Amino acid sequence: MITNITRRFLVSLFTLMASLYRDRKTRKLAGIPLVCIVIGFALPQKMIIPVKGATINDWDDNSFWAYPWGSSITHKGIDIFKPKGTHVISSTYGIVIYTYEGGKGGKTVMVLGPKWRFHYYAHLDEIAAFPLQPVKSGTILGTVGNTGNAIHTPSHLHYAITTPFPYWWLRDTEAIQGNRKMFHLDPDTWLRD
Repeated sequence: MITNITRRFLVSLFTLMASLYRDRKTRKLAGIPLVCIVIGFALPQKMIIPVKGATINDWDDNSFWAYPWGSSITHKGIDIFKPKGTHVISSTYGIVIYTYEGGKGGKTVMVLGPKWRFHYYAHLDEIAAFPLQPVKSGTILGTVGNTGNAIHTPSHLHYAITTPFPYWWLRDTEAIQGNRKMFHLDPDTWLRD
C-alpha cells in the first residue's frame, strides 16, 4: 500500500530524528524536522501546466488512474502530449530531488514542491536540471520525449504528483489499487485552476 517515495521519505525522516535525539548535545534539535514538515504544509501552492504552450486539451482528463495500464496496472498520472523537444517546465517552485535515466520512466526529474508533494516528470528526451537545484514555476527541466516504456508512443510528458503523507479521504475501495490513491494525487485537479 505504501509507495517507495513514502517509504524512503519516512525512513530518512525518522533516521534523522533518531540520530538527533540519540546524542545529548543535539537532543533539543530532534523536533526541528517536525517543524519543517509543518512549514512545508503551510507553503502556498500555485501550479502551472508543466509543458510550454500546453493547454488542458493536451491531455485526457480521464487518464489518471486508468486501468489496465501495462505493468504499472493503473496509470498514476497524466500524459501531456506535445512534439518532441518542447520544453518541460516546473509546475511549481521547489527543489530537484533527483534526475534519472532508466526504467519505465526513461529520463526523469523529481521535484519536491510545497505541501510535501513530489512532482514527477517522465519520458523526457533531454534533462536540463540537476539534483538540489532550486526551481520556480516555469524553470526548464528538460524536453518532451518518449523514453523508457513510452518508446513506441507519441512524444509526451508523464506528469504525476505523489505525497509521503496519506490523504486518507482519497482512498478508493472500488478501484484497482485504490488504497494507493491516498499517495497519488490527480494533477488535473490543480492544473485546471
